[in-house]
Amino acid sequence: MAGAGLDELTRITLVGGGVMGRTVAAGLVRAGHPGERITLVGRDAGRAAAAAEAVGVVSGTLSEAVPTADVVVLAVKPQDMDAALAQVREHLTTGTVVMSLAAGIPLAFLKARLPSDTPVVRAMPNTPAQVGQGMAAISPDENCDDDQVAVARGVLESTGSVVTVAEGQQDAVTAISGSGPAYLFFVVESMIEAGVLLGLPRSTATELVVQTLFGAATMVRETGEHPTVLREMVSSPGGTTVAALRQLEDHKVRAAFLSAMEAAARRSKDLSDGVVDDD
Repeated sequence: MAGAGLDELTRITLVGGGVMGRTVAAGLVRAGHPGERITLVGRDAGRAAAAAEAVGVVSGTLSEAVPTADVVVLAVKPQDMDAALAQVREHLTTGTVVMSLAAGIPLAFLKARLPSDTPVVRAMPNTPAQVGQGMAAISPDENCDDDQVAVARGVLESTGSVVTVAEGQQDAVTAISGSGPAYLFFVVESMIEAGVLLGLPRSTATELVVQTLFGAATMVRETGEHPTVLREMVSSPGGTTVAALRQLEDHKVRAAFLSAMEAAARRSKDLSDGVVDDD
């Protein structure tokens, strides 16, 4: 089902024919939004047209798609954002929401390159959006009214869950959900390798680990119990799990995760500050 902030008449223009642009377009169609109301625009018109056809939306040019859009989603790389904003600005109409999916690009950078009354939203999606299980955080600016925020949320709800946060929290979001899939892939990879080391076929180890991860995440979501409670349910006194957890504590795995996320948040802030400083 399409996000609550969208109706079947909402016109959405996606600028950028890369992975995230295609992902959002496919998610919108999968959620039931009419494909003819979604336009995909890319630097390479031929590739954009092929991508649009593949996911069931239409392709077009900025001059065609931006003036009639209710929301323009900038799904371009950070280094291409300046050029994209310059091109989009020429065709914007009053009231159109502009939402950026580029990591490290602050609202100040976006607002400085758009008309002063443009409603602007900074968003941080993540890669599980490709399978409809994304986690995105949006930060609207002061020009956005409630309906416009709902439209921005609705676009990304087609690919998973969405929260609204103050822009100052986006570095933490990047460290947790933006970069988070990589941490979990790292854990999965390590557990599979451990299974192989212990004598399991790689395919069996992979199935065991992936389903265990999925099942554990589902328990956290559906039971509402604190992770500590769920961990203790598995940890019989003197048992195998306690022995394993003791090793993780001895190797300071918990502290390593905290340090890793702090490093990611600092790097995110540095990137944002660098963009503003270079402005």
